[in-house]
Amino acid sequence: MNNLQSTGLILEGGGMRGVYTAGVLEYLSEHNVYFPYMIGVSAGACMGASYLSRQLGRNRTVNVEWVSDPRYISWKNFWTKRQLFGMDFIFDDIPNKHVPFDYEAFDRSPEEFVIGTTDCETGETVYYRKSDPDFDVLKLLRASSSLPFIAPMVEYGGRKLLDGGISDPIPLKKAESDGYKRNVLILTRNEDYRKSAGKFGWIVKRAYRRYPKLTEMMLGRHAKYNETLDDIARQEQEGTVFVIRPQEALTVGRMERDPAKLDALYRQGYEDAKRIMPRLRAWLEQ
Repeated sequence: MNNLQSTGLILEGGGMRGVYTAGVLEYLSEHNVYFPYMIGVSAGACMGASYLSRQLGRNRTVNVEWVSDPRYISWKNFWTKRQLFGMDFIFDDIPNKHVPFDYEAFDRSPEEFVIGTTDCETGETVYYRKSDPDFDVLKLLRASSSLPFIAPMVEYGGRKLLDGGISDPIPLKKAESDGYKRNVLILTRNEDYRKSAGKFGWIVKRAYRRYPKLTEMMLGRHAKYNETLDDIARQEQEGTVFVIRPQEALTVGRMERDPAKLDALYRQGYEDAKRIMPRLRAWLEQ
């Protein structure tokens, strides 16, 4: 794979649909396929962290085996803490107590890792690099995964941050601006998916009235997402991107709690990666 070292890896978010990405990354990791540059948002970034720490099976354990624990995701969390996902449990208890994250292996990994977040004051994407001084991986993953309405803002470096998928759901342009003109993308929607405008814009405006730039970005997110998909389709034809996405119809939603469905999606990602590996290797040799 001669061009591997000049190719980036881009990971879309999608809440619990991210277990598809986890399955793909598991297969890549088993075959020692790593890219020099990886960028992700939300669930994609979370899956990417365990991929870089070389912890085989960790993503499945965390996101399939632990999901039925009410501390992970439940309405109880929402009514008591205004968080549908238990952010303290997911980004503190699990990595530090239950399914330890290997910080040392993550730090030793040679790959650059970029996490996208959304600045609530400006509405713009703020990217943080693994090579940055004082890079706090868990806090930044938490910020990038903090969905509007169901998770609080995360304060980091003097900014108030939310889900990176709001402002840059598929950060292809950022990878290109960082010098990676050929990229592998792991997406969490079927090929024919296009995002529709939200039906409850007035709720967004009311809930985030103190953050007009954030509101503007949230209301226009569908257009940016669809424009990015159009760009990806064009680049697929040109051969500058290689896309891995679910081939079967999705039955898992952003908030899915059924371990059986999640495990099936994880296996789907793994099998899709296995099936297309010969094509990926050939593309990387071009």
